[in-house]
Amino acid sequence: MKSDLEQAKTLLKENNYTCVLCKDGQTYTSTERGVKPLLKWVESGQDFKGFSVADRIVGKAAALLYVLLGVHTVFAEVMSEDGTYTLARHGITPLCDTSVKEIRNRTNTGMCPMEEVVKGIAKPLDGFSAIRNKITAMKLFR
Repeated sequence: MKSDLEQAKTLLKENNYTCVLCKDGQTYTSTERGVKPLLKWVESGQDFKGFSVADRIVGKAAALLYVLLGVHTVFAEVMSEDGTYTLARHGITPLCDTSVKEIRNRTNTGMCPMEEVVKGIAKPLDGFSAIRNKITAMKLFR
């Protein structure tokens, strides 16, 4: 039988998911890009404590949201140095295929806007508020 993390990684690689959360046979998936699915899960109030995560890209913004979700382990195909640090600082095991200095925007012309908005933020709830406000301002989330 596969571990929760192995199951999440398999589902991520074999499907068109952007992130997968697994624990004891429970699975949550999303095909939405960016941090939108994480925001929705945080806002749902659902308990994700102890879940293992497989994600395509994790920077500091996503890491702060995963802290709020209370997950146990986060694997990312690509993870930023700040994402790794943030997860580890909060007792979450960070794992990745590729570590990068920063997460870039989709046109690779600068830093990802979600990363920029949390650059000086250490507290997960402050990060959540900043991310939510930025997404609302960008009209990406309704």
